[in-house]
Amino acid sequence: MSQSIHRAAEILEYVSLAPRTQSEIAAKLGVHRSTALRMLQTLTETGLTRRHADSRYGVGYRLSGLARAASDQFDLRNIARPVLQELGRDCTHTVHLAVLEGDRIVYADKIEQPGMVRLYSQIGQPVLLHTAGVSKAILAQQDAEKTDRMLEGYEYTPYTDNTIVSRAALDAELERTRERGWAVDDAEYESFINCIAMPIRDSSDTVVAAVSITALKASADLDALAEWQPRLDDVVLAISHDLGWRPHD
Repeated sequence: MSQSIHRAAEILEYVSLAPRTQSEIAAKLGVHRSTALRMLQTLTETGLTRRHADSRYGVGYRLSGLARAASDQFDLRNIARPVLQELGRDCTHTVHLAVLEGDRIVYADKIEQPGMVRLYSQIGQPVLLHTAGVSKAILAQQDAEKTDRMLEGYEYTPYTDNTIVSRAALDAELERTRERGWAVDDAEYESFINCIAMPIRDSSDTVVAAVSITALKASADLDALAEWQPRLDDVVLAISHDLGWRPHD
């Protein structure tokens, strides 16, 4: 990716979180304010960003329109969303959909409940492979070659006392996930958050995605979340069925 395209993508990602000043964007990119201004002017002229009355820059209307126009291309998200919304309403926790894209896993959808604490995860962002339940649910069902490729050079950054910090430990957890049929995040990224997750299969019986139920530990610990495992199983089976998956005879 050329430097200018990479910087433009960084700007769009940055201002999508909240409107930013020219100085904030320059600092984020590590460039002079004049360089940031030139890029912002181009993005604003094309409608991808817009300048607010307070001189901060935010997402442009054209970008929002492109996102809506392209949404129909994301078939899995469209298929899954109704059942994910229903699951979220019933369990009153946050529900995530993550998909396998090449050799990375990204969040494709996130169902949050009104009044609940917002979690760090963002749609379109890569999932941490060694902490997240959705990543373990997907990795546990990949062949050895695919898993090795995805984990080659991977850094097992510790975030909490429960974080998995080695390939050997992750392999052991993936084996437990295969045996159990579902994955967990036991406060491995944030000490006050945990989740359970299960995989989604496509028509070729390949695991291509996963769904998780994520909660504050004070609201529901792993034992409480495990009570939702049968319902989560129904959800991922329904989505897999809509993708063309059928159980083996």
